[in-house]
Amino acid sequence: MRDSIMYQEDAYVVLETNQPEQFFTPEELLTKLQGILVTRQDELPRDLQKFATVEAQAKYLMETSCELDVGAGEYLQWYVVRLEK
Repeated sequence: MRDSIMYQEDAYVVLETNQPEQFFTPEELLTKLQGILVTRQDELPRDLQKFATVEAQAKYLMETSCELDVGAGEYLQWYVVRLEK
């Protein structure tokens, strides 16, 4: 039996070129990815091209990847973290 806690997302740590690490809520990361993807529709990775909306592309990316190619010498990575209360 799967442990449902394995699939809970409290936050994401986001690593970005020339930025300190940041903690994002799932909604904040989704918004960030949508903002990037909306400007890159002509150069999407093949697996994202099958989705009709930017929101669907961003959700798929959040669920299946941990990085996005944002250009030569630049990076955007994210990792799920669970925050202790």
